[in-house]
Amino acid sequence: MFSMKETILHQRPRLVIGGTGSGVGKTTVTLGLMAAFKRRGLRVQGFKCGPDYIDPTYHTSVTGRPSRNLDTWMTTPEIMREVFLRGSRDADLSIIEGVMGYYDGKDPRTNQGSTAEISLLLQAPTILLVNIASMARSAAAIVKGFCTLTDDAPIAGVIVNQAGSAGHISLVRTAVEQECNVPLFGGFTRTEGIQIPERHLGLIPAVERGELEPLFQKLADLVEEHLDLDQILAVAQSAPPLAEPETPLLFSDTPAPAQVKIAVARDAAFNFYYAENLELLQQSGAELQFFSPLAGEKIPSDADALYLGGGFPEEFARELQDHTDVRSDMHARISDGLPTLAECGGYMYLCNTITDRAGDAFQMVGLIPSDVKMQDRLAALGYREASAATPHFLLEAGEQVRGHEFHYSTSTEAAPKAYVTKGLRGQKEEGFTTPNLVAGYTHLYFPSNPQVPRRFLSAAAEYRRRRV
Repeated sequence: MFSMKETILHQRPRLVIGGTGSGVGKTTVTLGLMAAFKRRGLRVQGFKCGPDYIDPTYHTSVTGRPSRNLDTWMTTPEIMREVFLRGSRDADLSIIEGVMGYYDGKDPRTNQGSTAEISLLLQAPTILLVNIASMARSAAAIVKGFCTLTDDAPIAGVIVNQAGSAGHISLVRTAVEQECNVPLFGGFTRTEGIQIPERHLGLIPAVERGELEPLFQKLADLVEEHLDLDQILAVAQSAPPLAEPETPLLFSDTPAPAQVKIAVARDAAFNFYYAENLELLQQSGAELQFFSPLAGEKIPSDADALYLGGGFPEEFARELQDHTDVRSDMHARISDGLPTLAECGGYMYLCNTITDRAGDAFQMVGLIPSDVKMQDRLAALGYREASAATPHFLLEAGEQVRGHEFHYSTSTEAAPKAYVTKGLRGQKEEGFTTPNLVAGYTHLYFPSNPQVPRRFLSAAAEYRRRRV
């Protein structure tokens, strides 16, 4: 269907921040580099390997550009590369934050779904972050293992963390540069106050209010002081040009004219949307109408469909409860046939109640006959492959879309279910559906099945025709 002849070359300065494991400081160093290079006047574009949507919120706050996810499980390597090329357009530097350890992915026997796979596919030089607490020459053995586990691993240098002193960093530099033939760009001692606060959904409103801006600037100061930014930038600029398909796989330079209006809830309570999801809706002919239920705004009266994304309504349950007119209007509009997709936080908001960790229950929209209760630990986490448990307007029988599930709440049973989802721990049914509502905990990634946004628009267009 598409010509894969690659003729267009793009110079995209880029680098990957990989780590030896989770918790080694990837996000801290990534944000510091972003803030420091932006301070130097560069247009910095952030990316995150994998489906996470918390770290990209930090990236966006620091760079002023929407951060994007790069994932080779939720979609194909070719589409992942198109996402990168689109997102990095007109940027001076792209910084890609890795996930887990550099080689950790879907399968312990391969690189599939790992930071390493994305680095190789994008030919992106990688800086490996290593925790060197309680070691010296042994750090070189760790770095050498990462450099040699995969042929042509693009590890171009090392940053160390949790050093005991500047002398400790010097010892490790000598060992790494002698044994691994890669430079050490600098490192950090055990400095108090530079850790990102524990990441959870409720922290993102603090990011949006600008409360973490002093931390971001402190990280930039530390990066300027302790890392060789000129050398790091030179490594990023040494990345080879990337080719793209002659015919785009997802996006066209001439999107369809707007034919329908889709209301999108976007505020501190509802703000997780993959950037490509919204852009595919626009590409297919949707005008997006952003509104804030948290601010007391109702669905725009001329909306032809509704997209309630993920977020953390539990953090604002009292405020959402107090907007009774917003809740009753949403109940009436969806009950009247407004095509609606609700994901995770949006799904929770449409249920009867949300009970917070203190045991207090708050009234929500009451459209879904289910009650939500917050838990002290993660209730679900991982990739999902979803098909329709009950026929609905987004998925045809036997068709699948990929996505991700991540939440701290549970909900009581309600039927009919929206999805049959498959993950590492097996198969389950989840969510709720009616002829015009698809709701569930699963966050869908539209690039994994571009028919999904097209069907969303078709449902909106049909609703628009019925209203006229």
